[in-house]
Amino acid sequence: MIAVATIEGAREALTSLPRPLGFVPTMGALHDGHLQLVRSARDTCASVAASVFVNPLQFAPGEDFERYPRDPQGDATKLEAGGVDVLFAPPAHVLYPPGFSTGIDLGPICTAYEGRIRPGHFRGVATVVAKLLNIVQPDVLYVGQKDAQQTAVLRKLVAELAFPVRVHVVPTVREPDGLALSSRNVYLDARQRAAAPTLHVALRAMLEALRAGEPVAVARERALSVLHPLAHVEYLDVVNADTFEPVERLAPPVFVVGAARFGSTRLLDNLWVTA
Repeated sequence: MIAVATIEGAREALTSLPRPLGFVPTMGALHDGHLQLVRSARDTCASVAASVFVNPLQFAPGEDFERYPRDPQGDATKLEAGGVDVLFAPPAHVLYPPGFSTGIDLGPICTAYEGRIRPGHFRGVATVVAKLLNIVQPDVLYVGQKDAQQTAVLRKLVAELAFPVRVHVVPTVREPDGLALSSRNVYLDARQRAAAPTLHVALRAMLEALRAGEPVAVARERALSVLHPLAHVEYLDVVNADTFEPVERLAPPVFVVGAARFGSTRLLDNLWVTA
């Protein structure tokens, strides 16, 4: 694996790779969910590139940017073992030199749900991914279903800015008890960790109620009834998979989405319903 930290170094290393080229952008602190993206890329592409960059633009003031878990050496070891050909791990000043002021606003999809709770978050995500796509110029972009709204934002980014790349969404990887893998799971104490899988249980209960013909409001109450008391719910809803606008009935493709806090840790989960 070739590890590079500059834009010029990345472009030079990537030029000679056989195509198609798959790309996995990450913020590091890699777990098996990230590595499943790498495996998917490795299975379907001739070459694989990955990035590790904790993007300051997608953290609002008071969020956990400074304490976000970082393990650069461990990440590099895992990516190399997973078959990544080129690792791009730039310092912040490489992607955002002094005076950098560009941002990408994709409209209402960026201000609902996660965008409402984390103002500016998706502007930061769209901006960094656009820059990474311009640097790496992959054929396929691999993203995880766990961050459902982010997948919709990135699909919109690619379509509206005409990036010549296909977006491949990889299903969520879970612990045996159903908890979606997340770098933030390390923040959970023992009680919170035991309670956290009920978010997934709640979403499944909500989907079951919707499939039975219940209205969204009734299905949401069903979901709330199975959530652990430690969970502080931020939203439970059903949304169009492309626009992230709420829907009143199960009309696939949709996401059944939820977010809750367990202590100070925010967890996200979703079910992708295509039929």
